[in-house]
Amino acid sequence: MASTSDIRNGLCIKYNHDIYKIIEFLHVKPGKGPAFVRTKLKSVTNGKVIDNTFSAGHKLEDVRVETHKFQFLYNDGDFYHFMNQEDYTQIQLTESALDKPELMKEGEVVTVIINSEDNAPLSVDLPASVVLEVTATEPGVKGNTATNATKPATVETGATVNVPLFINEGDKIKVETEKGTYKERVKE
Repeated sequence: MASTSDIRNGLCIKYNHDIYKIIEFLHVKPGKGPAFVRTKLKSVTNGKVIDNTFSAGHKLEDVRVETHKFQFLYNDGDFYHFMNQEDYTQIQLTESALDKPELMKEGEVVTVIINSEDNAPLSVDLPASVVLEVTATEPGVKGNTATNATKPATVETGATVNVPLFINEGDKIKVETEKGTYKERVKE
């Protein structure tokens, strides 16, 4: 059993007859009344995100998990296929188990969280940032940089990311996976 003081991003808990992963939390200590923890929970079975508040000291039933490195192989439309880096076994997951599937390119190594009790994959964690090539974007207009102006760019995985005006087609950019935002241009 875990308590609210053990809450952290990525913790998997049993709640309302389902397994949830904590994706966001905030400890709140109001001036009047008891402390509590606001959380955003993502269901690992259907991908729904719910908001929930736990009072301080509330007991949570945590799920024992293991993490393994898997390589993303391909997406066939219905399932995303991964291969274990240690024993080369393959698994397939639905899109709801993935946090940002649009930022994942073939060959990317990700961390898969697996339930220790039944060896069922629960969720996939991408690296903190990924390097992607820009495949389509409008050319930047010179002199249009009075503010932090951005433009949409399509990357090799099909995702759309807002980038600064100086980014052109063919450039490689680093994208933060947590927010799906542009971080920097990558020199080759």
